Amino acid sequence: MTVRTRFAPSPTGYLHIGGVRTALFCWLFARSKGGQFVLRIDDTDQSRNVEAALEPILHGLKWLGIDWDEGPEVGGDSGPYYQSQRSDLYAEAVEKLLASGHAYWDYATTDEIAAERDAARESGGSFTYSRKWMAETDADRAKFEAEGRQGVVRLKMPREGTLVIDDMVRGRVEFAWEREQDAVIQRADGSCLYHLASTVDDHLMGMTHVIRAEEHLPNTPRQAFIAQSLGYPLPTYAHLPYVAAPGGKQKLSKRKLANYLKNRDFAKLVKEGEVITQRIGLTTEPDTFNPVIVDFYEQTGYLPEAIVNYLALLGWSLDDRTEHFTRDELVEHFTLERVGSSPAAFDPQKLSAFQANHMGQLSADERTERCIPFLTQSGMIEGEVTDELRVKIASIVAAADDRIKVAGDILAFDEFFTADDELQFEEKATQKRLVKPEDAVGLLTDFRAVLAAVEPFDVESVEVALKSFVAEREIKIGQIIHALRVAVTGKGVGLGMFDAMAIIGKESCLARIDRALEEVKSKK
Repeated sequence: MTVRTRFAPSPTGYLHIGGVRTALFCWLFARSKGGQFVLRIDDTDQSRNVEAALEPILHGLKWLGIDWDEGPEVGGDSGPYYQSQRSDLYAEAVEKLLASGHAYWDYATTDEIAAERDAARESGGSFTYSRKWMAETDADRAKFEAEGRQGVVRLKMPREGTLVIDDMVRGRVEFAWEREQDAVIQRADGSCLYHLASTVDDHLMGMTHVIRAEEHLPNTPRQAFIAQSLGYPLPTYAHLPYVAAPGGKQKLSKRKLANYLKNRDFAKLVKEGEVITQRIGLTTEPDTFNPVIVDFYEQTGYLPEAIVNYLALLGWSLDDRTEHFTRDELVEHFTLERVGSSPAAFDPQKLSAFQANHMGQLSADERTERCIPFLTQSGMIEGEVTDELRVKIASIVAAADDRIKVAGDILAFDEFFTADDELQFEEKATQKRLVKPEDAVGLLTDFRAVLAAVEPFDVESVEVALKSFVAEREIKIGQIIHALRVAVTGKGVGLGMFDAMAIIGKESCLARIDRALEEVKSKK
């Protein structure tokens, strides 16, 4: 048997972290078994579909490296892969269910159903539809329709017995049929609902394993009933624990961003992301800029390998010590038997640690190439990236080392891409390091003359020049180096001073010192 799994998102919004985790587990299981992973678009509810939202879903999966063997943009023998294009197949299944007596036409109004539900609640019993408005014959249908009623098709669920499912994550799960309602499978307008469409598609597309979020567990009885009534073999089910919000008490939701910001690590993640995206001109509206949505991580420069590694451990583990995996290692080791049934909390701090680890595994050239698009998008560099410019960027990346946790962090070093006459001096740092110290201007002026004679103007030579200057003047290095930093970078903190000066270059350092001295004069 060839293993076939599927991920079936609805095009109603951006790709959610929880949905990605489900897609990843489906993909990993199929790949680990040498099987096939299918992408199917669940767009049966046209009132909720957002056409523009499909592209971010496809793009997000591709960015993460979750490729599909069949589906949109790929094709396959089981298409079409949009449920909105498979209505004839669903209508045929409905007719079979009606003919076999496993479904029926129902003409109850919403108010009539609600009244029965309210009556059951008042009596202290559980609600079970009376089927009072069930049309058992064509004459019944004609009578109800003559009254102006519109009919829907409902499942005629069993009222006794038990459904037993052997779930690969949850083990043996039992459902009492008497608790299941007669779900609607076809609307009055003839369109079919999720439960029918999903069951029919899973069979016709040859799904051997249905791996999905635990929120779908209650859907299993009606889908199993549809499958069995149509003569389909049941797939093997695996219901994954939900991804919990920071703290682990509630399901992670893109609509509850304000609540998560109370968590310090989550707020830090958002703030760092805002700084990056604002510099490159992207929106930071909650609907599109949200760490619960995959786009956030691409926009801010996370590595897809780090995201995949972290998400794989939200519910699955190989053992109690191994955390860092390559994609190939995940495929090699992944099993559903190692997936737990308890919710796994989203931890921004731990995700950052995975990102730092994977970033550290990149070569210097790879880190540089990851950073260049952010410099281009922000406008810090324009035109062709010459070899000389690439060397400069590589020098900044090397000097920054682990300060560049995500590729977008390169934007914090704008002083290296700013024209000398446009450099902005931070007010607080200027006051503290240049204006208030009585000897700052004099020392900086004298050291400028020393710098002008330094050749070659590299890290070692600049360091020797500064240390010799400090020794000759019998001063502490802090009396000059802080003023020097503000003068040449405009900031109070940054890269190692000698690295920074070597990258900026002699002429620019001298020009910036001259501007800084003029800035101080204007403030005194």
